[in-house]
Amino acid sequence: MARMNGHAPVEVTYKNMRFLITHNPTNATLKKFIEELKKYGVTTIVRVYETTYDTTLVEKEGIHVLDWPFDDGTPPSNQIVDDWLSFVEIRLFEEPRCCIAVHCVAGLGRATFIRQKRHGAFNSKQLCNKKKFRPKMWLRFKDDNGHRNNCCIQ
Repeated sequence: MARMNGHAPVEVTYKNMRFLITHNPTNATLKKFIEELKKYGVTTIVRVYETTYDTTLVEKEGIHVLDWPFDDGTPPSNQIVDDWLSFVEIRLFEEPRCCIAVHCVAGLGRATFIRQKRHGAFNSKQLCNKKKFRPKMWLRFKDDNGHRNNCCIQ
C-alpha cells in the first residue's frame, strides 16, 4: 500500500465551523486519503494548488472538490477570498458542523492556526502576507465582554 506523506491532518474548529487541514495526496495515496476524509466527515475539499490527483474517486464518495489555485507563499486573490467566504457562509448555513478540507501542495503552508500546533508551518513570505491581511467585517467577532476584537478567522 502507498504511504501518505508524513503529516497527519489537523482539524480546526471555531464555533460551528470545522476545517481539516490535510496533506496533498497523489493518485497512489488517494484511497487512504479518502478514508481520512470520511473519518472526519468531510463534505468538500478545497484545493489551492495545481492539480496532482484525479478527483473521480473522491467525487464517487460524495465529496465535492473545488479548485481555487494560487501561487504558493502568496496571498489568494480578492476573488478567491470572496469566493471562499461566500462558500463557507452558504455551506455552514446549509449543513452546520460540516467539515471542509483544505490543502495546498504540502498541506502545511496555508493552514489556519497550524503554526501554533506545528512550528514552522508558515514561511516568512506567508507571515508577511498575514500581517497585511485585513478581515472582512463579518469575520470580526466580539469577545465575551461584547468588545469588538481586532482578530479574525483567516
